[in-house]
Amino acid sequence: MTSVKAYAAQSADKPLAPFSIDRREPGADDVEIKILYCGVCHSDIHTARNEWGGSTVYPVVPGHEIVGKVTRVGGNVTRFKEGDTVGVGCFVDSCMHCANCERDLEQYCLNGNTQTYNSLSQDKKSITYGGYASHIVVTQHFVLSVSDKLPLEKVAPLLCAGITTYSPLRRWGVKAGDKLAVVGLGGLGHMAVKLAASMGAEVTMLSRSKSKEKDAAELGAHHFKLTTDKETMNGLASSFDFIIDTVSAAHDYNEYLNLLKTDGVMVLLGAPPEPTPVAAFPFILGRRSLVGSLVGGVKETQEMLDYCAERNITSDVEVININQINEAYERTLAGDVHYRFVIDMATL
Repeated sequence: MTSVKAYAAQSADKPLAPFSIDRREPGADDVEIKILYCGVCHSDIHTARNEWGGSTVYPVVPGHEIVGKVTRVGGNVTRFKEGDTVGVGCFVDSCMHCANCERDLEQYCLNGNTQTYNSLSQDKKSITYGGYASHIVVTQHFVLSVSDKLPLEKVAPLLCAGITTYSPLRRWGVKAGDKLAVVGLGGLGHMAVKLAASMGAEVTMLSRSKSKEKDAAELGAHHFKLTTDKETMNGLASSFDFIIDTVSAAHDYNEYLNLLKTDGVMVLLGAPPEPTPVAAFPFILGRRSLVGSLVGGVKETQEMLDYCAERNITSDVEVININQINEAYERTLAGDVHYRFVIDMATL
């Protein structure tokens, strides 16, 4: 074991603070990574504050949008070498043999994948620590190649916000000419706009805030519609092939379902804290679908990183020092970030 610097929450009501954690020595199939940048995801806040059903194990070191440099590799590692630029996303292991893992869907591992932090390792004994740390050790299968063509601080959020939006766009075959709406312009929403527009979709931003209109246009949205305007919403009935809903706060899905065309699909990416009731008739009368999606597998995440490198697509970020993390949490909750905080881990 090697002791490394980190930032951790000791309980739900305490701020994150400096902490030391143990990382395993690299095994034969392991890659050791010096972390350069780590994005701040809304789920980091939920976990640090134990807001998801009491599942947090303290101390918790969040962070699953990781970009860094390889420092050591195990004897069996063939895909990476010291000095390579790499990334680590939302999970770091899975059983590798269930039906989903064999289909490159490790995120849906039937035996439970190992999340990058606050998760049981595959040995079902130790708990993982995430990217708010100087180093991490990960099995080579779950390490991703990152192009040096793009600013690395802007690449980090692609490991969560990027793949979370890319995966459903690919899964449901979004293509040129499709009419697609995005609900919520935050960390996920801004990537959904960029990626959908790059695929040729006609993108409409649906927002409760008129102040988001300029940003939406700059990100690639073709239209902007206020959801608080009842007449506007009525006029959008049966307009969209797809709706990407990125909102994690409580909101009414029924407001949006009737905006779908026949056979339209609404994809849930945000996770509101309470169940949301939905009416049956929008589904029955329009043969519409309401679906969810969880990041992507390793193969698809690499595809997304390559796609973004080829098209110069990155996240819009604000880089912070590690000692600003608690302030960043509060600003994230207040919507005061455009559109993702990223920690410069050199400040640890």
